[in-house]
Formats: sequence, structure tokens, C-alpha cells
Amino acid sequence: MLDFGPPHPSPTAEADGSEANDVPFGSLQKCVALRDWLLSEGARLPQADDLLAGMSERLIALGVPVDRASTAIDTLHSEYSGVGRFWTPESGSTVRLFPHGEASDKAYHESPFFTVHETGEWLMVDLNDSDDLQYSIIGDLKAGGYTHYIVAPLFFTNGSRNGITFATRSPDGFRDEDIAILRFVMPTLAAVMEMRIVNKTLDQVLRIYVGDEPHRAILSGDIRRGQVKRIRSAILFADMRDYTQISANMTPEEAVDLLNIFFDCLVPAVEREGGEVLKYLGDGLLAIFRERGDDLGGAAKGALIAARSALSALDEANSIGRFAQPVVAGIALHHGEAAYGNVGSGARLDFTVIGRDVNLASRLARLNKVLGEPLLMSKPFVDFLWDESESLGEHDLDGFAEPLGVYRPGRTPAAL
Repeated sequence: MLDFGPPHPSPTAEADGSEANDVPFGSLQKCVALRDWLLSEGARLPQADDLLAGMSERLIALGVPVDRASTAIDTLHSEYSGVGRFWTPESGSTVRLFPHGEASDKAYHESPFFTVHETGEWLMVDLNDSDDLQYSIIGDLKAGGYTHYIVAPLFFTNGSRNGITFATRSPDGFRDEDIAILRFVMPTLAAVMEMRIVNKTLDQVLRIYVGDEPHRAILSGDIRRGQVKRIRSAILFADMRDYTQISANMTPEEAVDLLNIFFDCLVPAVEREGGEVLKYLGDGLLAIFRERGDDLGGAAKGALIAARSALSALDEANSIGRFAQPVVAGIALHHGEAAYGNVGSGARLDFTVIGRDVNLASRLARLNKVLGEPLLMSKPFVDFLWDESESLGEHDLDGFAEPLGVYRPGRTPAAL
């Protein structure tokens, strides 16, 4: 939503000590206390909503008539480009997400945030004497009884351009001393918000690319090469049959769309049952369902439900023509030990999934096409199920000395 640009030399105020010159006599100590709160407690609040609310309430206690505050923050996320937060004393805090796309870009370029980013200056709007057509927000603010509106740019050190707004219903609007207080605290607020957002972005990006549990392990310090963590779980391996043939004449963009639609059928089913997608493997994925406490059958049951739901979703996608040609998946289920390991060389590592049972699940998936079955289960997996299963005999797997007992789910009885 918000643009990136070169870091502005003066983000929100001079921040050289001169910002204290215009603070009202007798208020400086309280303003310093507010900056200290931002740097200490405010920086550690669990929710960004609490930071905006806490600062607004403390500004009101200082005599600044804040009746509405909002922030627009650029974010690095796969589904949305920015986050808007709004606070009023009556309604508390609310959040709005701005999805990627032309609509969000257009709204930004027509907003007051674009103006302050281009000029680097604060925007002050007297709502009693302003053109409703200048910005779409003007009419809404007037209708809400607001009299004065301030928009301040927040430029972060990484070049992202963000912003904050304040509005008041005071008949006198924001006085010069109110604006002086806002300018005094703004550099500190910008620094605190950037610290919080950097941490949040790191958390989000790691979660997006390596999964939930691995991202927590990395952030907790498990980044040395050779570290391994073992997890007893049900293992699900799925891939698209004949992907090479299907995508042979596609453009790279069309191939990416194909894979995304395919994964949209599989991933929600996995996550609904508590599974974690650990790796995307070209046209396939690897997911695990952890054992929880003493309920050793829960992981296998969840994996089986997820696999059936994924295949049903894929059938539906085929029936409504989401794919240019019918797409078929093969899913293999196994129960064993998945291991996270830091693999690589020097400063470039990959947090990957390794182990005998992971390899076995991958080899089992190769039998889907050979046996003409969309869903196969290993003997160790079936041992944790109460459901009826049908044996397909024992089969040799590449790289494994002993043959493996292979099963398919029991056929659902036809309705009478």
C-alpha cells in the first residue's frame, strides 16, 4: 500500500533538542515521561493497538484534545500490503488490512498520506474551512463532528514510508502548544514503531517461508549447523501427478497459478486438522501432524481427515473448471519421526526436514500412480487408526531393504 523511498533526513521533527523549545511551560516533564513510556512499556505491549490507544490516552492527559488517531503502516506480508489502525475514546481500537492490488494503490495515491510522503511535511487541515473533495476522508471527518485534522509522515530507517493522523472535535482545533507536544513525542514514537514492526516482520516472514514451529525454533536461537530436533508425528506427503506434462506448454506465470490453485486445495485441509506444512517441494508438499500428549491416534486421524478433505477440494476445483485440464494428486500417509535439521555451509543454511520416515513417506507417494490410488497409508500409520483399512499387500520402496505394508482407506458404504 505505502511506497518505499530513500530515508528522509528529518522523519517527523528536528529531533535535535529544539523540539522542546515550543513545549508549554510546565509540560516538559510530562512530555519526557510520555517518551519514556513509549520507549519502555509501549515498546513491549503485546498489540500495536494498545500502543496507539495508550499514547492517545496519555496525550489527552497532557491536555491535547485527541478524539481520533490512526496509523497506516507498510508491512511485508503475502496477503496484504499495509495495516491501518484506528482509535477513538468511544470505540477503542479497530484494524483494517489493505490487500495487495490496484485498489489499495489507488486509495493510497489519493490519500493525505501520499501528500505528506511527497512533501515530507505535516499536513494541517482546518475542517471548518476545507474542500470536501481534497481528500475522501474530509467529508467523513466533518460528518463526525471533527474540526481539525493532522497527518504526519513516519519515515523508517529502511526507507518505508508510513504515517499517523490525529483529529479533534475541540471548537478551537489543535492549538500551537498541542502541535508542539505532538512534534516532541513523534520521533520517539517513530523509533518505537519501527522496532516493533521490524520484529513483527521478521516473525511473519519466517512463519511464511519455513512454517510455524520452525520459525519459533529459529527465533529461539536454533541456527547452528547440525542442530536436529526430532518430532513424533503423522507425516503427509502430497504431489501433483503428471505436473511436468501438464505444465510443459505453460508460461512461468501460468505454472505458478496452477501450483497456487493446487495448494489452495491442499493446505487449508491440512491446517484445519492442526497440521503444519513444513516444505513446498516443487509440485508437492510435506506436512506433519504432531502427537499431542497421550492421544497417539489423534495425529493419524487428523492426517487422514485432512487427506480426504484435500482430495475432495481438488475434485470440486476440477468440477468447476479452476484448472485448464483435470489435475490429480497422490497423497501418502506415514507415522514416524520427522527431524528438523540445519543443513548447509558457512553462513547459508536451510532449516529442512530430514530423516528415514520422511524419506519413506516420499517413496510411498511414488506408489500412488503405480497402484492407481489417490491415497495410500503405510502399516505404521494404519496401526494408529480405528478406521477400516484395506491392505494392498507389501511393496518394495527404493532405498529400503524391507518391503512395506501398504493400505488404502476402507471404502465408504453406499447409502441405502
